[in-house]
Amino acid sequence: MSSSMNPTFDILSADTPLSDSDWLSLGNDADAHAVDLQTLAGITLHFPKFSDGRAFSQAVILRRRGFEGDIRALGDVLIDQLLQMQRCGFSSAVLRADQDAAHGQHLMQHYSGFYQGDIRPTAPRFAQESA
Repeated sequence: MSSSMNPTFDILSADTPLSDSDWLSLGNDADAHAVDLQTLAGITLHFPKFSDGRAFSQAVILRRRGFEGDIRALGDVLIDQLLQMQRCGFSSAVLRADQDAAHGQHLMQHYSGFYQGDIRPTAPRFAQESA
């Protein structure tokens, strides 16, 4: 499923099979600045608890370094986090088993834009509109 704000954001259910070829699983304590991004198709970032936000920071760092591949959220991922994940640079998320992907997609449609900049676009809304 894709969001209207970013057509490449996919919400996956817990039973979705995942491919591991050319993917890196980055631990929460790993330095995202030190990752060699040259040959990677995707990177999985983990949420051991929904309240652990280190993966948000890692996603921002990876995007700022120029990584264009899939950044996927795994673990204790709730539908309430999806919009912020998208704004931080995630392109897909695998929901916790008790979460409803259709409801998550519906929640992502509530906002058509934001005043603040995010990972794409980085400029705040007033600067985007005057350009």
